[in-house]
Amino acid sequence: MGRFNIDDILRQLSEPDPKAPKENVPERTTEAAQASAQVASSVSAGVPVSTSVSTPSTVATVSATAPAAAPLHVVATTSAPTSTPASPPAGASTSASAATQPMPWPVQATPTVSPASSLLAATGQSSSQVDSQRVSRPGSGFDAAMKDPSMQDLSMHDLAMSDLYVPEDDLDTPAATLESLLAERGIATAEQLLGAARLQKQAPGRKLVEILKEQGVDEHAAQSVVAELARMPFERIDAKAPNAFDRALVGQLSAEYCRANHVLPLRREGGRVVIATASPEDVFVLDEVKRKLSLQAVRHVLATAGDITGALQHANEAAERSKADDFDLDSILSGVGDEDDVEIEKEDVNERDIEAEAESSPVVKYVNHIIQLALKEGASDIHIEPDEKVLKVRFRIDGILFEMLTPPRKMHAALTSRIKIMSNLDIAERRLPQDGRIRATVLGRKLDLRVSTVPTPKGEKTVMRILDSRSINVSLDDLGFSEDALTIWKKQIDQPHGIILVTGPTGSGKTTTLYSSIRQMDTRRMNISTVEDPIEYNLQGITQIQTHEKIGMTFAKALKALLRQDPDVVMLGEIRDLETASTAIQAALTGHLVLSTLHTNDAPSSITRMINIGVEPFLVGAALNAVLAQRLVRKICPKCVEDRPIDPDIADFLVTHGITGPTIRAGRGCGACRQTGYAGRLGLYELLMLDDFLRDKIAANPNVVEFRRLCVERGMTTLREDGFAKVRSGKTTVEEVLSVTEATI
Repeated sequence: MGRFNIDDILRQLSEPDPKAPKENVPERTTEAAQASAQVASSVSAGVPVSTSVSTPSTVATVSATAPAAAPLHVVATTSAPTSTPASPPAGASTSASAATQPMPWPVQATPTVSPASSLLAATGQSSSQVDSQRVSRPGSGFDAAMKDPSMQDLSMHDLAMSDLYVPEDDLDTPAATLESLLAERGIATAEQLLGAARLQKQAPGRKLVEILKEQGVDEHAAQSVVAELARMPFERIDAKAPNAFDRALVGQLSAEYCRANHVLPLRREGGRVVIATASPEDVFVLDEVKRKLSLQAVRHVLATAGDITGALQHANEAAERSKADDFDLDSILSGVGDEDDVEIEKEDVNERDIEAEAESSPVVKYVNHIIQLALKEGASDIHIEPDEKVLKVRFRIDGILFEMLTPPRKMHAALTSRIKIMSNLDIAERRLPQDGRIRATVLGRKLDLRVSTVPTPKGEKTVMRILDSRSINVSLDDLGFSEDALTIWKKQIDQPHGIILVTGPTGSGKTTTLYSSIRQMDTRRMNISTVEDPIEYNLQGITQIQTHEKIGMTFAKALKALLRQDPDVVMLGEIRDLETASTAIQAALTGHLVLSTLHTNDAPSSITRMINIGVEPFLVGAALNAVLAQRLVRKICPKCVEDRPIDPDIADFLVTHGITGPTIRAGRGCGACRQTGYAGRLGLYELLMLDDFLRDKIAANPNVVEFRRLCVERGMTTLREDGFAKVRSGKTTVEEVLSVTEATI
């Protein structure tokens, strides 16, 4: 197809047909009458006017062959002067009526003016002014032109041509890109964008948002910019909402298909279905979804891949829980006979899906049921304890043991053997303690269970620690730190070197605090390594080393090896002996940040513990930056919380700790909290910051009582003080604080 020339088209449209016959119309037009009125007014005012017929005029040429009912084809022409104008004698007056009488005006064939020029001449505007009005004028087109007084004298053809498109001058402005918008809005830094572009070149199939998410960029903010550039709506999906997506449509597509293609039917809107995808370019996926669901029309919205996967995962877990609720325990127990009826074979499988084995034997089903129930109840440990005539299964929930199941006593040996098989332990050895590990998929979630068996006179006792990665995926903001303590702690973990200790008894949350602190660091720019015994949770982007005492792989030896690996941050599971403590101090003094734990009751006691291990006091003061002591207390259940009057017996005691009101918050007890009044736990923290004054005191090897008093005088908040601050804010109770803390001063 050739290119059109707009000037040629306008010229052809404006030229009259030369073959059409012409006839003159003697009668004056409205324009001529207006010109006569102007002449008359000039004459009456004494202004000289021409007496000849050479006054410029506008006439109309009408086609003689046009039908009477057809509209006239009007062509605007202009006549030129033909004679010299003559002035009337002085004092002569001409009446307005005489001036307005019909006068024969000549009709002359003159050159035709183009519509565009006629338009500009009639309005008295330049072409640039017309172009600017096309952009800025609120109304344009034929209707607007008819209302404009400056255009009422134009022909129909000229008015039609006035609405032609004129290109704007700023069309060559470059469009905004995803990278420029992300940098302009502060969502990603220039360094992150450069690194993501480099990685995207090495893996062309990966999306930029996916790479930026791995670098710590907010996925939702980045995806919203993608949706804005694609001119698509962006939606966030709440996985826990009851109507987060249409489960019936997902069932037709299958969860596996939705997970693989990152597509999710959200809801119906009239005759359309709202489909969320993770990419605006998923046109073929949408066509396939329409074909699978027999849909005529869909509404395409954009969501993050994390939201889509999370919603599907949450729905899968809910379905597994519902299936577990229908578990018929009586039918399983009815199929259990004597111990000799249960045949167990050795298996060499490290990781297995518990649900895949649900149809095997009653003992296997019962063990699966125990683990599933523990995960549903939020238990941290499972205790299987034999007695003379009974067998008890207890769960530790929020630090308290609850008796949950009482299987038949004759199932004890079979249950223990089944757990040993799953953890690859020796089922024939019942006289020695054994430790193992189970990797399983329970309720749609992959988790690890650390298994320990101990022989007792009544049989082997088995304890399983549930290691769920979700329990450590907690930010520092959610651990229970006060605002001041959180700010100081974050500054400490950003220090380039030194030792930071976390102290407390077993089960006080030390590992969770250290893991949350490590996740605050930039793992992309730092080399972070850990030495643990055992490795409880697998962390992405971090080097984790398991110690083996039997082969000589101790904490000290592993730490010495790590120092040759160019580390920035090193986490030690525990400082137990002089060799480990000395190596950690040397690492801190040579420019490394060392995180570790100690088993002491409070923060000041850790200083004397390090000295008692054998470390020189001046080295302790020089290397140590901060010590954090912590405890865990149960939180008041939010579903049954109420105000209770304060007991008069403890009123005076509470006043000394700043609680002066007539009531105090407590949990009444409900089904959600197993009638305990508590749900979940939070930490109490005692943060000791070492300044020059305290370092000098440490060098003098003070006793723990005197050093604790100095720390309090320097502004340290004790565990009990932090606990009563949380009581005042209604987060926990006085009983919980008193059960885990003691009056140290």
